[in-house]
Amino acid sequence: MNSLKISSRSKRMEHFKGLHGRSGLNLVSLMDIFTILVFFLLVSSGAQQLPNSKEITLPTSVADSVPKETLVIAITKTDILVQGEKVATISDLLEENETTIAGLEKELKFQASKRQFSTIDDEVGRTITIMGDENIPYQLLRKILATCRQAGYTTIAFAAFQKAKG
Repeated sequence: MNSLKISSRSKRMEHFKGLHGRSGLNLVSLMDIFTILVFFLLVSSGAQQLPNSKEITLPTSVADSVPKETLVIAITKTDILVQGEKVATISDLLEENETTIAGLEKELKFQASKRQFSTIDDEVGRTITIMGDENIPYQLLRKILATCRQAGYTTIAFAAFQKAKG
């Protein structure tokens, strides 16, 4: 029988490939990805974001300060939403002669019972942000404001697109 003899150099090369040939985890790329992720999270968490709705066209405003995070009432062309939950239908509200909105008042009182309020809130009144289409009827807006006042939300802010000065 004819057997092939492997040279010692070939054995050493095979041994070296076995030790160093395995691919490892590239930490540099992994660190780059995590660095980008950390910067993204820091930038995106710094600014307050109002819920985005294609059904609402906000009015434009010039303001110096950013409002603090509050409870949000969204008024679309068809519904009234509190924190994204539907509480009333606008077509029904415009036909009623009531001065307040029962479903909205119930939800606002429920939200007030869930949240922790400081003594400053009791003195000044709870804060709420109304995010409504720029063309909502005044009688509807008046009912919403009366309902907010009835539920103890007396510091009211209106959401608007911030326009650059000058």
